[in-house]
Amino acid sequence: MTEQAERYDRIATGYARWWAPIIAPQAVALLDHLEPAIAAGARRIIDIGTGTGTLAIAAIRRWPEIEVVGIDASSGMTDVAAAEADHLLGVADRRRFDTRVAFADGLPFDDGSFDVAISSFVFQLVPNRFRALREARRVLRPGGTLAYVSWLAEHRAFKPDADFDAALDEIGIGERDWDDRSGDLPSVEGAIAQLRRAGFAAVSGETGLLEHPFDVEGYVGFMTSFDEEDLVSSLDAQERETLLAGLRRRLGARPAAELVLRLSTVTVRGARPGTTGSRWSSRREARLSDRP
Repeated sequence: MTEQAERYDRIATGYARWWAPIIAPQAVALLDHLEPAIAAGARRIIDIGTGTGTLAIAAIRRWPEIEVVGIDASSGMTDVAAAEADHLLGVADRRRFDTRVAFADGLPFDDGSFDVAISSFVFQLVPNRFRALREARRVLRPGGTLAYVSWLAEHRAFKPDADFDAALDEIGIGERDWDDRSGDLPSVEGAIAQLRRAGFAAVSGETGLLEHPFDVEGYVGFMTSFDEEDLVSSLDAQERETLLAGLRRRLGARPAAELVLRLSTVTVRGARPGTTGSRWSSRREARLSDRP
């Protein structure tokens, strides 16, 4: 297990509570790009990095004839995804969703096992995105579709983050060391080019914008139970109390407009060269002919 998978095991519950609802609108919008494939008869979908199952469950609800296998490197996340499916799906729909613990660059499936591959906010996390894209291509049938959404690399200051750093400084820890999120996509053009190099055809892409309005307690919960859970849990009780008091004081002084998180996204779509149109159509016609 990787260090990253272990971290997501620890924060799976916090992820489901605080982060999954924030990214859900952008993730679910990815399904619009799959309508042509579903209309053509695609039925078997792999959700790469299923997380808490948001995208997979939305697909199950939207298309009553599909099956989804959600894979994630974190067993904690697949456990949460399964629990979410148990809660949100009826018995018949629940049977159409399965989860597996697996890595994006080593999928435990035969070549050509799926009609569609989807992924939301995962390909920026994998150690080697090109290798993971090639693996997605391998498990797709000829003509199968891959669609994924990820973050666009940019520097967009979020003032509540400065408040958190100031509160840390107040208890003598100092500001956090910021990394450059090197896995984020440098541009939509770069994402398109990489998908083509990975062997996909008919590639297209577009940018988008995620906007989420926090309130004070929402941001505090997000930071303490997900984003900086490791740091906050390492503090003693007095340090934690002082940190949160200072953070709430600073956040409370900000106008609501400054509590809106804005992050740019990139959505990319491509197909494995070849065609399964006749195969999908024949399967669809067989099903229709069996109906009374």
